[in-house]
Amino acid sequence: MMREGAVFPWRGGNRFGLLIDGEVFFPRMLEAIAGAKWRIDLELYLIEDGRCADRLVEALVDAARRGVQVRCLFDGFGAFGFGAGLRGRLTEAGVALAQFNPLRWRFGLHNLHRDHRKVLLVDDRLGYVGGAGATDKFWNPEDKGAQWHEIMVEIAGPLLADWRTLFDHQWMLCHERRRWHSQRPPKPPRIPPEPLRREGSGRLAYAEARQHRDVLLALIRSLRRANRRIWLATPYFLPTWKVRRALLKAARRGVEVRLLLAGRNTDHPPVRYAGQRYYRRLLRAGVRIFEYQPRFLHLKMVLVDDWVSAGSCNFDHWNLRLNLEANLETRDPVFIAEVVECFLADFQISHEVDLASWQARPWYRRLYQRLWGWLDRLVVDLLDRGG
Repeated sequence: MMREGAVFPWRGGNRFGLLIDGEVFFPRMLEAIAGAKWRIDLELYLIEDGRCADRLVEALVDAARRGVQVRCLFDGFGAFGFGAGLRGRLTEAGVALAQFNPLRWRFGLHNLHRDHRKVLLVDDRLGYVGGAGATDKFWNPEDKGAQWHEIMVEIAGPLLADWRTLFDHQWMLCHERRRWHSQRPPKPPRIPPEPLRREGSGRLAYAEARQHRDVLLALIRSLRRANRRIWLATPYFLPTWKVRRALLKAARRGVEVRLLLAGRNTDHPPVRYAGQRYYRRLLRAGVRIFEYQPRFLHLKMVLVDDWVSAGSCNFDHWNLRLNLEANLETRDPVFIAEVVECFLADFQISHEVDLASWQARPWYRRLYQRLWGWLDRLVVDLLDRGG
């Protein structure tokens, strides 16, 4: 039984693998499901009808029919496009389904609270965590190349027990009345110290809206201690004030700070414009900003010196006010090398924004940024007053 506000420790003896884009990680996940012996747990924010969901449902149904216990926890909003046909196939095969915070008019603004986690756990053998949903944008088995650029992390080892505990906890809460409703915590969680041994070390960091933010506190601690580099990738750059301040201070003391952000390919242009209001100050402090060009950059990953946090959390103030999130933290050197290679490849195919070109941007771009930035601040103020 997981106590409220629990903080998970660092655990050694794990193995991690960075899987880049849906054509790599979805076949691996389906293969793991096909090899399941006794239990599969799946927690997803985004799932909708399509070829990707068809293949996933088929694999889960096959597992359930051969006697594997299968539980699926889907978000009430993110699974809105997941039709009755596929749901029926799951339930007929004996798959247990639960929904986080189903949409109700009477809930008002509480409908904004969402389960944004993406977790697949297979037996006590393999886990997959990251930022992907089960839609054709992430992987279409009939087409080459995903529309959205994303990563998942494959995990094996003792750390899986903590991910199972978190899933079990949320599964239980989803069967209790209105347990998705967040309250402010009495005090912030105490983040455990990082291990001396790095090989195979990892930790589960999570967020429960205003109840628990150890995923954010761990990031801020790492940013403040950074000595060499901070590379941060996020599709929606609306960081909290503490994160912005930590980035600025790190750049001013000589740390190499690079931001990998969504470019012209984005599913929410207003969010991109709202986040661009921070560019000028960051560029003046020495932060390098790269806008990813080929596709929509959907991955969420932070590299600080030799520490990585990767998972579902965008580290923006919307996520941390409203969502359930879960990230893997690790200092494993083999995994760090894979992350560095991924970042370097993405920087190469991104457009770097410099201060001169930013100051010369057209008037209508400035207008969009001011408008959407103002609306973002207004809505956040309203949410804070209502919370």
